[in-house]
Amino acid sequence: MVRYTCRVPALKVNDDLNRTLVFVHPPQRIVSLVPSDTHSLIALGAGGRLVGRTRYCESIEAAAVPTVGGTKDIDVDAVLALAPQLVIANQEENARPALEALAARVPVFVSLPRRVKDGVAHLARLARILGVGEEPQAKELVRRGYQLAGATQPSRRAFVPIWMDPLMTLNADTYGSDVLAHVGIANVFGDRLRLYPLAADLGKSAPQDAGGRDVRYPRVTLDEVRARAPEIVLLPDEPYAFTATDEDAIRAALPGVPILRVSGKDLFWYGAWTIDAIDRLARQLAA
Repeated sequence: MVRYTCRVPALKVNDDLNRTLVFVHPPQRIVSLVPSDTHSLIALGAGGRLVGRTRYCESIEAAAVPTVGGTKDIDVDAVLALAPQLVIANQEENARPALEALAARVPVFVSLPRRVKDGVAHLARLARILGVGEEPQAKELVRRGYQLAGATQPSRRAFVPIWMDPLMTLNADTYGSDVLAHVGIANVFGDRLRLYPLAADLGKSAPQDAGGRDVRYPRVTLDEVRARAPEIVLLPDEPYAFTATDEDAIRAALPGVPILRVSGKDLFWYGAWTIDAIDRLARQLAA
């Protein structure tokens, strides 16, 4: 008698750094270095596979999971001690040296979504890696993501600071700006690139070659903000917690322009979070 062994073909998936990861079996031990990805894992029904997280991954379902530092100060040894079969990371949120050290030892799946559709595609890839793509909970979540409407006709022009000292904002090539476009908000700094050095970014010297550095988060002055004539200011509560004093300074520079505090998660958390956040943010802005 001849016996045949049926082998499931290995899954090959490219991450946003265009690196190919190969999975013979769905990973059962996962460390998430990104709060929004931790949320997505739980939303896909795979929260029980989480063995490590950052201290910023505050989901109730992840509360008992060991922490491995913050998004910028990852404890590489602590991650490796958990024997993960997959580490989920983000090029923007996590420090490159730590990711390179981990990638030399374990599979590291790195994301860098710049559009809402990119975040949904990332969620779908996670579902495939986890082997839950056909499970009802995950399948319905991804379906809802792909059914999200695209950018709408802008009704208002907004200034969205993300830091106060120095004053920083984001341009159109960012996830948060695309979320705003989906709810009819035009980013007044959509076309603004970050210039190097700092003096050039503030209009005090000639710009130099950016040398491949990120140019999506310019530093601006309140005078430049005023010149862009925003109709509303949106103050997210992360990555920076704007104080009442910060708000007063912005209000003084833009008299008569309404200021609305919004959830930073609703703007910047890609994947599963966005699927509900867009409607929530649209209702808040409409109100």
